[in-house]
This record gives sequence, structure tokens and C-alpha cells, in this order.
Amino acid sequence: MSRERDASAMVQLGVEDLRARLDRHERIQVLDVRPADERAEWSIPGSVYRDAYRALREGDATALDGLPLDHDAPVVTVCARGRTSVIAMHLLRERGFEAYSLAGGMKAWSLAWNLAEVSAGPATLVQVRRTGKGCLSYLVASGSEAIVVDASVDPDVYLDLARARGWTIRHVLDTHVHADHLSRSRAVAATAGATLRLPEQRRVHYDFKALCDGAELRFGDSTLRVISTPGHTRESACYQVDGRWLLSGDTLFTAGVGRPDLEADAEETRARATLLHASLTRLMALPDELLILPCHSPGPIAFDGRPVAAPLAEVRAAVRLPADPAAFVAHVLARIPATPANHHTIVDLNEAGEPAPGDPTDLEAGANRCAIG
Repeated sequence: MSRERDASAMVQLGVEDLRARLDRHERIQVLDVRPADERAEWSIPGSVYRDAYRALREGDATALDGLPLDHDAPVVTVCARGRTSVIAMHLLRERGFEAYSLAGGMKAWSLAWNLAEVSAGPATLVQVRRTGKGCLSYLVASGSEAIVVDASVDPDVYLDLARARGWTIRHVLDTHVHADHLSRSRAVAATAGATLRLPEQRRVHYDFKALCDGAELRFGDSTLRVISTPGHTRESACYQVDGRWLLSGDTLFTAGVGRPDLEADAEETRARATLLHASLTRLMALPDELLILPCHSPGPIAFDGRPVAAPLAEVRAAVRLPADPAAFVAHVLARIPATPANHHTIVDLNEAGEPAPGDPTDLEAGANRCAIG
């Protein structure tokens, strides 16, 4: 049995290994063999695709014929959970490819991440991106002091990044109670010995320091200012850093706005949509050059080092906020997407401040569905 396990390990590539190779821009090919509906939901940036799931399961030796793959670079096969991809890997090996199967498949890939960095004035911002889910979190530093906003990957990622740059994490913030992923902010704060701060609210059942509208938080030579923006949730807030960057949570995206319906009945959804219009009107009046940095991306995030962000002038043109609140509410209510999988459970855990029982990817797998275009 141990020999079988060793042989299996030799033909599998772990998520962290693939993530690191893509981050180093090594020559490596990713072949996605899932059904088309699963591929449409989320994928690994730059992957080659063949809807071969059924053919592979039925033992069709021609299932991968004609693919544009290079024999001179390794191939990593991917499916939902790392089983059918093993069949694809063996087919490729029989044809002379150096092939591996991604251990755990796209479920495991849910936790993969990459980075982009922006600097302006005294501050440096590192956008930490869960590439598969499109979750965006932030490590922002000025001098030797740093803050973390909307932590969504393993707490050690933020701690290691800060340590490597000589930064000490002083504050950890969330923009709201998340519904599509488990917040890691409480764990980051506890491990770093930092202060946990959340928008003023009565939803969560653990201790934090409240951030009210207009409050300012100093770190190094920089200032973070709180802008209360109810709508996506009642407690949602955005954080403006040095008048240059707006960490806009799930209130405002680069080409869309937050959905107001999660954990809400029809009446509450309509009320939140009205609040969202007022919040967006307030944000749209900020300076054109303000860089909008949201909490989510609309799709998988490439290993390109380019931040998911846009100046407010561009966002304003893309969103086209109606002046009439009623017109906005009607637009939003007509375009609400399907709800995120397991969102009730995720909200309950985030309100309790508890980790997931077991593997968090069982709850979090799949793309986010936070925006309305």
C-alpha cells in the first residue's frame, strides 16, 4: 500500500507547487478536462481546455487527440477533485508528455493565490488575490506599520509577506460580514497580535473595535478613513487610504455594484438597494483619480502582477449610476445573480467567528457571485 501511495505522489502536483511555478512564469501547461458548465463557473488562468470528462471516464483513448500541447513543457491535468485528471495524465504520459495531475483538483485550487503591488506616497499596497474565487484582500503598509483588509487566504500568507518586508501588522479590518468565503481576519489579528476592527454593527458574536463613519486610523505616515456605505449589507464600509486608494469591499467594483439580497427577504432587499444608491452616490462624488480596489474580481485572476483596480473616473463611466433611486433599485432587482453556494453556512460561521468544521474548500469552492453589472 505504501508503494501505491508513493507512486501516486510522483504523478501528482500540489496546489502550492503549481501556484509557485505559475507565479515564477515557468513553462508549464495546464489542461482542464472538466465539463463545460464547470469550466464556465471558474478556471485556472491560461489553461488549455477540452470537455473530455465523459470520454475519459468511458475509457476513450482518443479523448485528448489534437490538443495544442508542447512536448517540451510539463502538463498539469485538472478536474474538479483530482480523479478524472489522473486518467488524462496517464493518457498524456503514454504519448511521451511529462504530465502530472493536480492533487485535489479545482476544489483544492480554491485556496491558490497571487499578488499585485501598488505604491504611492508613503504607502505600499499588496493585493492578495485568491486566483480561482476572485477574492481580493489587502496588506497596506506605511513605514514599518501595516494593516490587513478582508483577509481571505491562509493567515500565514499575510504574516509571511509582512515579515519579509519588515512590516508589523497593527490592525486587521473587514469591510463587512462576507457571504462567499470564510473571513480569516480574526485569525490574522490573533496570530499577529493586532487589533481587530470592523464596521459598527451588531451582527458578529465576538469582540472587535468598531469603526464608525468618518473615523480615521493612523499607521506609519498614512491615514485610513472610514466611509460608511450600507447597501450590500447594512454594515458595509469602504476604507480610503491617504486620499489615493479606496478599498471598496463589495459596495463598488470596477464595472459593477454589490448585490443587496444576501440574507434578506424581498422587503429588506429593496431597502438595501435604496441605501446602496445613496452610498454609491456618495462614492461617485469623490475625486476622479481615486483608485478603486474592490474585494472581488469578476473572474479568475491571472499571474500577471497587475492589480484588479481602476480610477474612479473609469468606474463611474462603467457603472453609470442613475440619478433616480427608483430606477437604480429596479435595475438592481432585475439583475440579481444566483446566490453563492453555502452562503447561509458561511455567514453563520463568519458571524460566530468560527473556522469551518473540516476542509474550508468544501464550503468555499466555486467563483464568487457578489457583483451586479
